[in-house]
Amino acid sequence: MRHRPLFPAEPGGCLEHMALKETTHRAGGWPAVSAVAGATFTVVTSEMLPVGLLTPISRDLGVTEGAAGLTLAVTGLVAAMSAPLLVPALGRLDRRSVLCALMAVLTAGNLLAAWSPGFTVMLVARVLVGIGMGGVWAIAASLAARLVPPRSAASATSLIFSGIAVASVLGVPAGAHLGELAGWRAAFAGAGGVSLLVLAALAVSLPPLPAEQAIRLGAMLRLAGAPRVRTGLVVVALLVVGHFAAYTYVRPVLEEVSGVGAGLIGTLLLVYGLFGVAGNFAAGAGAARSPRVTLLVLGGTLSVTMALVPILGLTTLAAAALLVVWGLAYGGVSVAAQSWMLASAPHAREAASALFAGVFNAAIALGALTGGLAADAAGTTAVMWLGAAFAAAAALVLGTAAAATGRATR
Repeated sequence: MRHRPLFPAEPGGCLEHMALKETTHRAGGWPAVSAVAGATFTVVTSEMLPVGLLTPISRDLGVTEGAAGLTLAVTGLVAAMSAPLLVPALGRLDRRSVLCALMAVLTAGNLLAAWSPGFTVMLVARVLVGIGMGGVWAIAASLAARLVPPRSAASATSLIFSGIAVASVLGVPAGAHLGELAGWRAAFAGAGGVSLLVLAALAVSLPPLPAEQAIRLGAMLRLAGAPRVRTGLVVVALLVVGHFAAYTYVRPVLEEVSGVGAGLIGTLLLVYGLFGVAGNFAAGAGAARSPRVTLLVLGGTLSVTMALVPILGLTTLAAAALLVVWGLAYGGVSVAAQSWMLASAPHAREAASALFAGVFNAAIALGALTGGLAADAAGTTAVMWLGAAFAAAAALVLGTAAAATGRATR
């Protein structure tokens, strides 16, 4: 019995789509890919900006630091919900126009945060940032194949996702430094300025990008239940929850277990971030050949590394070595997982990317929450074991799903 496809092609759609792809490749290319990478850098920097600014935000707006932490949690949760909901809502709107509009929303959110006279306005601003982030991530992740020839798609995907890693290494620390020099409002205003520049770059470099197909919410839900897609989403959730359960509390672990002084923490985290950028490009090359094997290696490496931190990371040098491996492994998770999702649903790349972005952002919030509960209940060392267990579970899922996933994600 023949099954109706989740996203059926329209009459004449194949020839039109092929012609559109060839035109897009000529008109877009690497300048467009670089602009999209700038967009991923900007949305992640905007999301994480409060991390280094919670104390002055709480003092200025008259709330506790715990309440100020909602500025991060709200953005992540809104991004998790908006990613899978926006794509069906956008219908057949041109993706170039949509990306520019979402960057405008992000700009407005950052500038509103910089101006906010009270905490309620600040939360509204962070909701706008979440909407912009979820939408940009969902759309940007699937664009590489439309902007460059097929032989370059893997490299273009790696470049787009490098924006996420670079945001952690440069964007967030730069925002914190600007906040120290000129105040937290200046940091958000700066993020708004960068958002505006990226909007202009997208408007200039992107070609017209008509939607490949209209997507309904019901079809998105059915796609999430497809075996290969479901496996990818489960693996993403386990890896990201495990990472953030442990990494959120890496500073107290380094101080208590490894004896690292406060002055060296920033340096070690910078080293971690730099190797994360390298891991992004290395995993992108590996995932182009085999996303399943690449994710399996990454999951196993993360599990072993996090488990070894309380055992072997007893000195600064040992901790630094483990952080290097950790950075290399986690830096490759997003691009390898995205490659899995695209290979699992080549007929519905944007829908798969939206599901991926939603699960990824929800997992960030859940990981930080789970790690906090574990740290309170059993101490900070326990979060490393917890993170290792989640990563091991992801590797187990990948190992047992090999037969079901088939050739598309070998």
